[in-house]
Amino acid sequence: MASSLFRGLMKSSKLASSVTSTRSLSLVSTQISEHTAKWMQDTSKKSPMELINEVPPIKVEDRIVACEGDTNPALGHPIEYICLDKDEPAICKYCGLRYYQEHHH
Repeated sequence: MASSLFRGLMKSSKLASSVTSTRSLSLVSTQISEHTAKWMQDTSKKSPMELINEVPPIKVEDRIVACEGDTNPALGHPIEYICLDKDEPAICKYCGLRYYQEHHH
């Protein structure tokens, strides 16, 4: 919604003077700030990052894991192959799931 509003304002700013353009851009900034403040008022809901951090790291035996985000392709993301050579869990750049390698000694 914000991007379509911004595009609309940019089209009108080409026709208007630079003063009007500046006022239009500040209007977009105000609307986005109000939306963010409204979303953050409800402290009973967890943010997406808080929700993903509640998922424990996933243990795998292989050195490389293919993360799809979800077992349902419609809900997932492009496949990301993640190398697990480091000691700390590796994080998927799309969904934030963490993986670590179970070492066999």
